[in-house]
Amino acid sequence: MKAIAVTPGKSNSARLIDMPKPELKPNEVMVKTIRVGIDGTDREINEAQYGLAPIRQDFLVLGHEALGKVVEIGTEIKDFNLQKGDIVVPLVRRPDDCPYCQKDIQDMCIKGDYTERGIKGYHGYLSEFFTEIPKYLVKIPKEIEDIAVLLEPLSIVEKGIRQAWSIQRRILWEPKNAVVLGLGAIGILACLVLKTLNVRVYAYSMEQGSDPKVTLIKEAGVDYISAKDKDIFELPSIIGGNIDFILEATGNSSIALKSMSLIGLNGILCLTSVTGGQNKVTICADCLNLDLVLGNKVIFGSVNANKIDFEKGVEHLTFYNTHYPGLLNRLITNKFKVNEFKEALEEFRGLKAVIEFD
Repeated sequence: MKAIAVTPGKSNSARLIDMPKPELKPNEVMVKTIRVGIDGTDREINEAQYGLAPIRQDFLVLGHEALGKVVEIGTEIKDFNLQKGDIVVPLVRRPDDCPYCQKDIQDMCIKGDYTERGIKGYHGYLSEFFTEIPKYLVKIPKEIEDIAVLLEPLSIVEKGIRQAWSIQRRILWEPKNAVVLGLGAIGILACLVLKTLNVRVYAYSMEQGSDPKVTLIKEAGVDYISAKDKDIFELPSIIGGNIDFILEATGNSSIALKSMSLIGLNGILCLTSVTGGQNKVTICADCLNLDLVLGNKVIFGSVNANKIDFEKGVEHLTFYNTHYPGLLNRLITNKFKVNEFKEALEEFRGLKAVIEFD
């Protein structure tokens, strides 16, 4: 079967390969890949920034944002609501033997020996077929099949927001203003989820007001402030009220650090950017410390997601597909064939690219 793989540690090594179709174990299902989303992680692995091949192999099949169709079911599978023809999205991370992982909370792993499909020690989904244990699959309603490839990035948003609201049970949590920093796929999806939570949502990013991303979120009722027009430290005065929640999704460590100074009283900041490099900035450490302590403020990081976040994402995809028909389809700006993978990985300038299998 055809697959797209890299040699971890070798820059721009992505290539189309032939590899054996996986053998179906009795406790697995066989899934035929429909499409796979490409994101910054895939591009960074191809740039040799990180990535780890499976044990005793020298290549890694890319892809962790997948959508597929069940085509075969193992003989031992009896109690899962799956049948041939079902559309599914697979989870990314697989557990190690730490206490969290053993309770199906591998997104909070404390040992670090987990594997991640298409990222760390486990082949991904950019292949014609893959096999999977049913517990790591989320069934997709037919009405959202066209946009369900967005579910994995949406799950990151769902987890960050879920955990923020859970942390804020420490107080009487009645948030009124939320800010999303960055208008990549994560940022846009965060805006849409927050709009369902009875808060006023502001997005702040580099795009100008005529950008299609800005048009999209405005149609959903999100207020937009361009970084080309306003400095980030002006946000509190522009909003004119307490900033209760911030979700940072810029991929810029300097912005992530600056966002710590924007949190309002009793507010909370969720950091989602995974940044590399050695960027250094100078801050007033005493000022930041005092502000966080006296303001009862919280900062936390969030990565990966739990199955419950994928399932919540299905609810939100269904909601927006019903109330704003076609809105989420516009996030998928480019569809590539398998043999066009280099353009998707190395030359793409749109919002969300997907690679489609015949």
